[in-house]
Amino acid sequence: MTLSDLIWALVSFVLTVLVFSYLLGDNPFLRFASSVFVGAAAGYVVVVALDQVLWPKLFEPLIFGSISNEQRILLLVPLVLGILLLFKLFPRLTRLGNGSMAYLVGSGAAVIIGGALLGTLFPQSAATINLFDLGAAESRGASPAGQLIEGLYVLVGVSATLVYFYFGARGKTEQEIQRPPWISVVSDVGGIFLAITLGALFAGVYVAALTALVERVQFLWNTILALFIR
Repeated sequence: MTLSDLIWALVSFVLTVLVFSYLLGDNPFLRFASSVFVGAAAGYVVVVALDQVLWPKLFEPLIFGSISNEQRILLLVPLVLGILLLFKLFPRLTRLGNGSMAYLVGSGAAVIIGGALLGTLFPQSAATINLFDLGAAESRGASPAGQLIEGLYVLVGVSATLVYFYFGARGKTEQEIQRPPWISVVSDVGGIFLAITLGALFAGVYVAALTALVERVQFLWNTILALFIR
């Protein structure tokens, strides 16, 4: 083991022990390790943003690039918006950054909605519909009856889950607000599908966390063997 490997192993060992000190409750050692993690992550993000985004895509073309005036004007737009966004740090000048913030929120919402529609909703709807293509099932040697059952199961699950989020209701008085009976029955079925899905997601997160815990405990044990016993 080289000297640099030894130093990094000791640093990793100490930080891991500091994080595990959370088992004793909130303490200064845990806060120190959290601060180191947040600071390192923030520094990494800043360096990556400067090295791979701001400098090669904005400052270098503006200063050294042989570009047309139209392209230079287009590059000035994000520069001005970024400078205005910095005014959000000052309470008296925060209004100057509202335009940049509105642009970020609007473009972010558009990207999220577009991604949800084109990357999730439409493909999942198409996949659900394709389950009822029994001819395709026969062409690849699958059982048409089995695929039909699978398609009905998926269709019921998707429909019931969507109905679960139906919040419209009617009642004779404001104190007596009730869902239509069939909505209540279908939403209960959707609740079962949601419970199964959330349970599977929780199990996956738990397994991932347990795997990370086992890896860290194994690292501590191997480090102790390498540094203090052998």
